[in-house]
Amino acid sequence: MSLPLKNIVFPMILLKVAEWFLYKLLANSCYKAAMKVKNSRIFFKNSSFRSSHQIPLYPNISKCNNIRKSETVICDIQSTLLRSESFFPYFMLIAFEGGSILRALFLLLSSPLLFVLDFEAKLRVMVFISFCGMKIKDVECVGRAVLPKFYLENLNVGVYEVMKSAGERMVFTSVPRVMVESFLKEYLSVDCVKGTELHCFGNYFSGFVSSSGILIKHRALMEVVSEKKPDIGIGNSSLHDHLFISLCKEAYVVNKEDEKAQSILPREKYPKPLVFHDGRLAFLPTPLATLAMFMWLPIGIPLSIFRILIGICLPYKVAVLLGKLSGIRLRVKGTDPPRSENDKGVLYVCTHRTLLDPVFLSTSLGKPLTAVTYSLSKMSEILAPIKTVRLTRSRQKDGEAMQRLLSEGDLVVCPEGTTCREPYLLRFSSLFAELADEIVPVAMNTNVSMFYGTTASGLKCLDPIFFLMNPRPCYNVEILGKLPKELTCAGGKSSHEVANYIQRQLGAALGFECTNLTRRDKYLMLAGNEGVVEDQNSRINTPN
Repeated sequence: MSLPLKNIVFPMILLKVAEWFLYKLLANSCYKAAMKVKNSRIFFKNSSFRSSHQIPLYPNISKCNNIRKSETVICDIQSTLLRSESFFPYFMLIAFEGGSILRALFLLLSSPLLFVLDFEAKLRVMVFISFCGMKIKDVECVGRAVLPKFYLENLNVGVYEVMKSAGERMVFTSVPRVMVESFLKEYLSVDCVKGTELHCFGNYFSGFVSSSGILIKHRALMEVVSEKKPDIGIGNSSLHDHLFISLCKEAYVVNKEDEKAQSILPREKYPKPLVFHDGRLAFLPTPLATLAMFMWLPIGIPLSIFRILIGICLPYKVAVLLGKLSGIRLRVKGTDPPRSENDKGVLYVCTHRTLLDPVFLSTSLGKPLTAVTYSLSKMSEILAPIKTVRLTRSRQKDGEAMQRLLSEGDLVVCPEGTTCREPYLLRFSSLFAELADEIVPVAMNTNVSMFYGTTASGLKCLDPIFFLMNPRPCYNVEILGKLPKELTCAGGKSSHEVANYIQRQLGAALGFECTNLTRRDKYLMLAGNEGVVEDQNSRINTPN
């Protein structure tokens, strides 16, 4: 009596999957074992004989000199233009920043499996976990606003210098094009980027590569350049890269032991200043670093809530003591200058690093302050231990409101209008300079190791929680001297002159560069909008 077909199909599928997995596992294990035996010294008792007979097929990239502007350079981004060999951290950034913490956890749990798979299978698994069901615009946002920071910090200096000197730059890579194209074109001015294309349905990624499959570099190069050979090819020591760069007139390989390959490109030599970037993670999420983060979360979340509660419920001195015991570092430099005899309050002008700037300033001074903001979530307003007042971005109305608040007491304002993480100061709004003669500049900066306490595209109500989830978050507060009267509007200076002077003064104190960039520039770059939303009362508010 024959069994029904439906009772046979599922066991056959399981058998096929098990057969494929066993094949991949055994094939990779045997290959790795063979390579270890090949590279070991067991067959070469005389090490000098071995080294003298091993002649590299291509010279090191350090030998590549005198690049002309008319020449074309091709390379890969993985293990060539970037120093790291593994692309796992960048897939993790896609999964965490563009997806969710659960997606990131799933990708982390898959890392032992990835270790035994070959390159193509590994890439397909990471693509599926990181991209399945993701919105195309969310991935593009991560590629534009999050990944460039980590790419720049991981650039191979030797390869970058060769690329920079060439007239035409082309990159061929097996990783998804959507992950690298924005960085390569915007920051490195690469003319042509070819990478693995992903399958989409509607506005979402399916998690699979397109019908063309994983990009094979030497085939893609032949399709693009046809019979015309590129001038210079740069690759690593793998067989696939040797096939790739052999199609060029000159070929060079990256030696991981080269001094330039190990060095980090200084910020001042970046091809384009990195002023803005988004995302929550402040570290490169390698498997071990990501595991450490997930192990910290069960401690970090309650600790963050505890730190918020002591700031709300306890007096300043007790809150500072318990905050230090919990790991918060508050470094204060300078003293609060004496008040004048007029009835108006002092206007504290701060650099803007997180939403907690006024709170930490109030704690540093040991007195209550009022903070003005252009937009604040309801949760942040409720949890704020100091008084907060919303502004409307109507110059007249905001000026009147700030004048009234100054008549009631001391006021804190952040004239940049939005936060900036990097060592730059955005353009200062000049409104504050028209309102007070008692102006005290305050240079504020933060240091974090795990999470950023700001976001342009995420939930801003979680900003304080993320900042306080860091194991040892640090706030540096430097209170500068009161602005001399002759440098204020009362002394004959225009409001723009006062604002620009204070910006330069704060920039010098922090070692930051002053810019003319604004909140609008930040949100256009990071979130693809102007940072303007309409509330229920049809009033225009701007995210802080």
